[in-house]
Amino acid sequence: MFFSFDLLFEAVVFGVLLGCFYAAVSLGLSVAFGLLDVPYVAHPAVLILGSYGTFWLNAKWGLDPVMCGVMLMPVFYVIGTMLYRFYHASFESRGNDAAVNGLAFFFGLAFIIEVGLIVFFGVDQRSVSAGYIGDSLELGDLRLPYRLVVAFGVALLLTYALTVFFSKTFMGRAIKAVGQDEMALRLMGANPVRVKQMAFGIATAVNALAGAMLIIVAPVEPSMDRIYIGRTFCVVVLAGLGSMSGTLVAGLLLGIVESIVLTLFGASWAPAVAFGLLLVLLGLRPQGLFGR
Repeated sequence: MFFSFDLLFEAVVFGVLLGCFYAAVSLGLSVAFGLLDVPYVAHPAVLILGSYGTFWLNAKWGLDPVMCGVMLMPVFYVIGTMLYRFYHASFESRGNDAAVNGLAFFFGLAFIIEVGLIVFFGVDQRSVSAGYIGDSLELGDLRLPYRLVVAFGVALLLTYALTVFFSKTFMGRAIKAVGQDEMALRLMGANPVRVKQMAFGIATAVNALAGAMLIIVAPVEPSMDRIYIGRTFCVVVLAGLGSMSGTLVAGLLLGIVESIVLTLFGASWAPAVAFGLLLVLLGLRPQGLFGR
């Protein structure tokens, strides 16, 4: 097999861009599953819902896809708070079976979202239009698609914003505390249910912007959530549950390794990278890269 350092360098650069995108689409799950212990397997389906919301706004009003994602965030925040209220009232408040019953609930929700998107939009792939989509940034012989550069920039900003929120604000620290010791938070006068409701709303709102990044990077279809469920859980577990900066590092690691495998061995091996990397790292460091 012919080996080229130039080809390897290009694979690493594309892996960095792809890895930041993986981090962006995993941040919501990192909050919901990593900090709140909610089995949010509907996360990729909500992500695709954000992509279709971006597509609808872009097609109807001609708005920039990133702006569409930002506009959808308040709507998704409200949806997230309502979802958590239902989940808490139906499962979490009733005892120890919340995880199993909640898992079935969120699987059902993911199926409902997928079927609803098929009914309203059909099974065809959908894409958005913007001036930078289809163009590339030329750096010598290297051509970087602007769609990946945009996803890279948004992922960095989103990760930084969430890291500052969880480390510097009272509510952010309360959200981290409720995942570690709910009783201690209750003794301090805070309402754990309200804190978790806000956190789940944030996790869902992040999905709106991440969904916009997804449809910028590539066309989407209703069943695409099945592709991302493995990658997003892989990134969150690799990072260490609930770590925002760890999510970025884990996304970069997955993106670089996947890009190198894709370049050297072909596309057929790429889907196995996430699970293979997860198995190796869990064997060496079960708590993830940054712990919890």
